[in-house]
Amino acid sequence: MLIDRSFWQGRRVLVTGHTGFKGGWLSLWLQQLGATVVGYALPPVGQHRLFDALRLQDGMSHVVGDIRDQARLQGVMDAHRIEVVFHLAAQALVRPSYVDPVETYDVNVMGSLKVLECVRRCETVRAVVMVTTDKCYRNHEWCWGYREIDPMGGHDPYSASKGAMELMVDSHRNAFFSAAEYARHGKAIATARAGNVIGGGDWCEDRLVPDLVRAFAAGQPALIRNRHAIRPWQHVFQPLGGYMVLAQYLFLEGSAFAEAWNFGPRDEDCQPVGAVAQRLASLWASQVQLRDETQPDAPHEAHFLKLDSAKARSRLAWRGRTSLDEALAMTAAWYQAFYQGQNVHALSLAQIERYTRPELKEHHEV
Repeated sequence: MLIDRSFWQGRRVLVTGHTGFKGGWLSLWLQQLGATVVGYALPPVGQHRLFDALRLQDGMSHVVGDIRDQARLQGVMDAHRIEVVFHLAAQALVRPSYVDPVETYDVNVMGSLKVLECVRRCETVRAVVMVTTDKCYRNHEWCWGYREIDPMGGHDPYSASKGAMELMVDSHRNAFFSAAEYARHGKAIATARAGNVIGGGDWCEDRLVPDLVRAFAAGQPALIRNRHAIRPWQHVFQPLGGYMVLAQYLFLEGSAFAEAWNFGPRDEDCQPVGAVAQRLASLWASQVQLRDETQPDAPHEAHFLKLDSAKARSRLAWRGRTSLDEALAMTAAWYQAFYQGQNVHALSLAQIERYTRPELKEHHEV
């Protein structure tokens, strides 16, 4: 299936976590498609904020709230008569999960449970995409991709919280949104797992690209940890396009697609951290330095992790449009424009448009 502009035109959509990286880009894309977008999230934070750079508030309803505040979230869903929910709000980093594991589990598991409870009580909601991560799988450090039927797990609190979230969603789906009773409840709920996404406007700490860019812009040596760790890199547009295609299937076809889905890059784009850092450095406008960061007491992080996305390619006809080199070039161009004071809102819209070429018709392949 292709992304259908006519489907999204006027569609009432809730994006939780719209002040974050993936949620911000998804909100802008949905605005461009003509959806009526409502965002629910904590306030944007930091010196640089993607929410402001993309001018998101100009084209959507911006609601500040915690997903654990069930009464407030329920009121937003009901008041806006939401039809499609994209749940991206999360504690999304490995290292902070070691500092405060209770907060990580509370947000990622109990917060997600409260989102589903609000969905259960909102009559207008029909399709829900609950976004987790590739790190939800029990990682054996093997050389082939994890499939949706592989067991959940996680060494660190963040990964384990996302595995627990997957189990919770599956349980809630079976208990309250079963396929056998779809005619009664009319709700289809899926989970979506994606690899390491890159793109302009990510300012999170302890992520490779934002850490590199901050060092490049400041003219300081960029420190690299886990140089040999392999990650499934892809531009943020690729999984976001998959989420939207999946939502269309859930809305139009119902429970047949209410299950877990992987959205990962091509095998050749699963590359070591050091190689990606070197490529991004070569795209920067000025001379930069890369140095290894040695942290003997650093918390455990996975060395190798890859997704098998055969199911999404086969059943959703989902395809990514950018290679890793193209993704890095788009990312570098965005950050360079930002630091040069250019209009990154216009650039961001142009990047979305170019991602959908060459057709540029009413329907766009992803």
